[in-house]
Amino acid sequence: MGKGVKVAVVGGVFAVMIGGAGYGAYNIVSALNGDGGGGAAETRRSGPPDKEEVRETADAFLGAWEKGQAAEAASYTNNAADAGVLLTAYGEEARIGRVDITPDAPRGATVPFTVKATVSLDGVSKPLRYSSALTVVRGQTTGRALVDWEPSVVHPDLKDGDTLVTGESAQPPIEAVDRDGTVLTREKYPSLGPVLDTLREKYGDEAGGSPAVELSIRHATEEADTPLLTLAAGEPGKLRTTLSAEVQAAAEKAVKAYPESSVVALKPSTGEVLAVANHRDDGFNAAFQGQVAPGSTMKIITAAMLIDNGVTSMNGPAPCTDTATWQSQTFKNLTGMEPNEEATLANSFLRSCNTAFIKLIDEKPIDDASLTREAQERFGLGRDDWKTGIASFDGSVPASGGPDRAANAIGQGQVQMNPLNMASVTATAVTGAFRQPYLVSPELDGRQLAQAKGLPAETSAQLREMMRLTATQGTAQQAMSGLGGDIGAKTGSAEVDGNATSDSWFTGFRNDVAAAAMAQQGGHGGDAAGPIVAAVLRAGG
Repeated sequence: MGKGVKVAVVGGVFAVMIGGAGYGAYNIVSALNGDGGGGAAETRRSGPPDKEEVRETADAFLGAWEKGQAAEAASYTNNAADAGVLLTAYGEEARIGRVDITPDAPRGATVPFTVKATVSLDGVSKPLRYSSALTVVRGQTTGRALVDWEPSVVHPDLKDGDTLVTGESAQPPIEAVDRDGTVLTREKYPSLGPVLDTLREKYGDEAGGSPAVELSIRHATEEADTPLLTLAAGEPGKLRTTLSAEVQAAAEKAVKAYPESSVVALKPSTGEVLAVANHRDDGFNAAFQGQVAPGSTMKIITAAMLIDNGVTSMNGPAPCTDTATWQSQTFKNLTGMEPNEEATLANSFLRSCNTAFIKLIDEKPIDDASLTREAQERFGLGRDDWKTGIASFDGSVPASGGPDRAANAIGQGQVQMNPLNMASVTATAVTGAFRQPYLVSPELDGRQLAQAKGLPAETSAQLREMMRLTATQGTAQQAMSGLGGDIGAKTGSAEVDGNATSDSWFTGFRNDVAAAAMAQQGGHGGDAAGPIVAAVLRAGG
């Protein structure tokens, strides 16, 4: 048969329909809708849809969508209300027409397809092409074969609550550049995509550009619109960031090797962020906004608390025992760690001995709020006052009693951090000064950066030396091997309820670059996060 001739199977009878291109050439009869026509009611079917049902349902849905029949298309889904809203917006708010949908061969109950269409507004038209897929399931109440409704059926980048719109952009486009003037694009630096969208939303007007006319995804959340197609280009304004294209490229490459991973690099001497990269299926900027337990990287803050409160010092006692019990809860070390009753704080730090730190938090004058005060007053954490230039979380170290007081000290319990926080912790530790990280200069919009008093010089010197020992003799030695210059590090692994494998954490410095990384379910700190940080430090240090 030539183009324009299509075959549908209805009730076991082949029917030939002749018409224009795509699904717009025909209708599937009402029996597919479950109307039953004038005959006897069919027995309600159960079990997964068969091949014929998958094909017929996909054909009916795609055919109605192609012809702009939003309500009809929605009726072939298991959520007609939500589907109808988005499919209506597809033609009306998004101005998408001339829709031609070509399905690929079904893969079980899933049918991939390609959409070719035209976006038009005010006499300007641009072609639109993309691929998506649908899955056919059995309706729970009707027994009908139905498209399992997800917004991603309409476009793969759509999520719950999102819609499509075509019009003048809410903000002018920007040309984001790095600290040396190199243009930063989502094509070259993929994980910067959400960051660039946010920068445009926040600084488009300040950057001095004029709006474009675009097809965009309008998100249900406060997330910036995501442009999909430009009909008429605006005049981009230039926005200088603190990023380094070279370090960003290394960060992008490093996280690609480990799923669900994130990394941040910054300059300890200024707080300027050099790189932020994420490798995540959900596109979430976990590097800046994540809120998870940091594991033993937290021992940098705990060690500072112990030193600042006179409990011990780098060369003072910190016995590493097999177990430590705090208020009825028993804590252990990583498997294979040899106990050392004569260990110093430096030795327990470089080996990451949990029990040594837990035993010391019972010493006076340490109380339930000591770790919180150290984090807030010395490291600038947990006060919800960082203004980085984009959305960020500045850590949480709540005052905790009971077993959580001990768990917090080793980066478990109620402590929550992200790579941005831990890179800042390392920067504060090695310089003694807290400099709030930022991605866009505060001079652009006059925002006030957060302040904290930082560390005594003696405390900073001891932390820096303990991190150096960890990088050259301790748990971070393998990951940091081959790096020259002044280097230091701390490893961490955080156990998460329900996960068989711990989250991998690592933070370190090389000269005037500090970096921290996290890989969810990545194992020990040196297994996944360590190589990421080392690669970034190699590029930036």
